Amino acid sequence: MTHILHRQIHHDYPVAVGGDGVTVIDSKGRRYIDASGGAAVSCLGHQHPAVLAAMHAELDRLAYAHSSFFTTRPAEELADELAAHAPGDLHHVYFVSGGSEGIETALKMARQYFVERGEPQRRRFVARQQSYHGNTLGALSVGGNAWRKAPFEPMLIENHHIEPCYAYRHQRPDEGSEAYGLRAADALDTKLQELGPETVIAFVAETVVGATLGAVPPAPGYFRRIREICDRHGVLLILDEVMCGMGRTGTLHACEQEGVAPDIMVIAKGLGGGYAPLGAVLASDRIFDAFSQGSDFQHGHTYIGHPLACAAGLAVQRVIERDGLLANVAARGTTLERRLRERFGNHHHVGDIRGRGLFQGIELVADRSAKAPFDSRLKVHARIKSEAMQRGLMVYPMGGTVDGRAGDHVLLAPPFIVDDGTVDIIVDRLGDAVDAAIGSIAI
Repeated sequence: MTHILHRQIHHDYPVAVGGDGVTVIDSKGRRYIDASGGAAVSCLGHQHPAVLAAMHAELDRLAYAHSSFFTTRPAEELADELAAHAPGDLHHVYFVSGGSEGIETALKMARQYFVERGEPQRRRFVARQQSYHGNTLGALSVGGNAWRKAPFEPMLIENHHIEPCYAYRHQRPDEGSEAYGLRAADALDTKLQELGPETVIAFVAETVVGATLGAVPPAPGYFRRIREICDRHGVLLILDEVMCGMGRTGTLHACEQEGVAPDIMVIAKGLGGGYAPLGAVLASDRIFDAFSQGSDFQHGHTYIGHPLACAAGLAVQRVIERDGLLANVAARGTTLERRLRERFGNHHHVGDIRGRGLFQGIELVADRSAKAPFDSRLKVHARIKSEAMQRGLMVYPMGGTVDGRAGDHVLLAPPFIVDDGTVDIIVDRLGDAVDAAIGSIAI
């Protein structure tokens, strides 16, 4: 009997008692390769000695100081580090405790920016269908994950969505990648014209779509056109890099590969690597200037800028830089993609293999030629997760890939320290898990 209200009430969870590099160990001594980094969090794996040492040292100095009274050295140093490597002019850092909290902060920041500028009529956000931006009410409102939103719909704020940039499902057979990317982006211009661009605050998007679609990268030119459309209409661009950022795709920020910089960017997960709850909102100079010349940002949480969390995040980022781990992400990401294509490229029930760096996904289908998803009642994604766990492998499967109800995919996001041998084991165990899960279904 547990007194914890678990995510799945009737599921019997193993008890995690230890970690070692890319593995998690349970109370029975079983070891699991963490091929998803939890939820794309554990970028340095588990129990990294440099991070633990930095956290111990900070605890010996200071446990907590409220940000309405003090700043702290770890917070200042981490902010300096983030600003120094941020794209564009994202020189201002607002610390939070995680991704959902970061999105809430970004939405309020964007709204107050226009209030300070004397444009209070701007009240709407546009995002994309099949996006996920968090589970708090504001983040849930702007997100496009249908099944997560459904029970809370009457409580959610006004939101508007366009089709995702999802080439596997939406690119026409006679259409090149760049032509598709531009067409997908132009849907934003159409939506802004429909709503009245002067009423819109921002466009919100994941640079590489994570949990809801499974590592779907943008088509070439997509975000450059999005940036042009936002600028033309005076609309802010908010990029959600909670899952895909901080090195996960091979560059520190995923948008670097798109040649664009947002006005506001939200980061988390890989920022602190799971060693402490930590996220951040990076704001451009013009956002900061509006607050500086007007009112202070009207927002705050009890644990923002927590010294222990910031010390952990600073240590994580310094290890990534010191050990050249972004290069390892790029190299091992190439290996992972190649191995996935070798194992699943001709698989009857894998329709698509996609991703960037150590952020890769496979989409499962009942009929490959028709791209038809499995019946959602079969819960193929849950079967794969169970089969993978039995084989000592942690992956991140989800359902509702196609439209929030139908479709299944598996997301992989192993730690940046992974080597080629471990990549081979990950793909072999995943292949066995997929085959066992689908083999248990009467097709």
